[in-house]
Amino acid sequence: MSFTRARDLAALAGLSHLDDQLRRQLYEYVADSDGPVSREQAASAASIGRTLAAYHLDKLAEAGLLTVSYQRRAGRAGPGAGRPAKLYSRATQEISVSVPPRDYELLATLLVASVEHDGSGAVRTAVNDAAADAGRRAGRHAGGDVVAALRDCGYLPRAGTDGRITLRNCPFHVVAQDHRDVVCGLNLRLVEGIIAGCGDHRAHAELEPDPDRCCVVVHEVSPPVAAAVIAARSRRHRVDHE
Repeated sequence: MSFTRARDLAALAGLSHLDDQLRRQLYEYVADSDGPVSREQAASAASIGRTLAAYHLDKLAEAGLLTVSYQRRAGRAGPGAGRPAKLYSRATQEISVSVPPRDYELLATLLVASVEHDGSGAVRTAVNDAAADAGRRAGRHAGGDVVAALRDCGYLPRAGTDGRITLRNCPFHVVAQDHRDVVCGLNLRLVEGIIAGCGDHRAHAELEPDPDRCCVVVHEVSPPVAAAVIAARSRRHRVDHE
């Protein structure tokens, strides 16, 4: 069996875990959380028992969809208080499968390499303009909702009370690891296009590189609106999976 075929079969097996509604709900709860999640927190969010939550979380971890860490939780007392809690986080490793086999990552890498080798800067300008156009379309498609458009594009936005939105996921993470300058610039133009497409004249995007999230941060989005959007989407998601 070829390496590519074995990899695709492993990816397909991992993704099949999300076909179970409860596991998908637990996965998305962990993925949407700001930090590692305990079994108790996941159980409470899904309205199930801790033992059942632990079983499904461990299965998701075995499939490579979640990562596991251990940490002593502050404020705990009584028997077992000193034992580290098992915590779960969204895995940064990407899982994808295509049938028949396709290699879009290679295509993206070749295109980014072309940008880097073009001394005139014309290719980079064309790519950034295309990213801005795509962002404007995404903003209009989301009905002028910046947070919804960012979420639809895979950025996993997190709105703060100060109107600052951090993007907890880079949709182009694999390519960005070796071509950060080009990809970060493309991300910036894409997010700027989203803001323009949404018609939000107050919001603006800036580059604030961070190894644990997307390099772009959005400022001046109305905090009540942003928070309400995320809360409403979370409620709809829970209802859809009940």
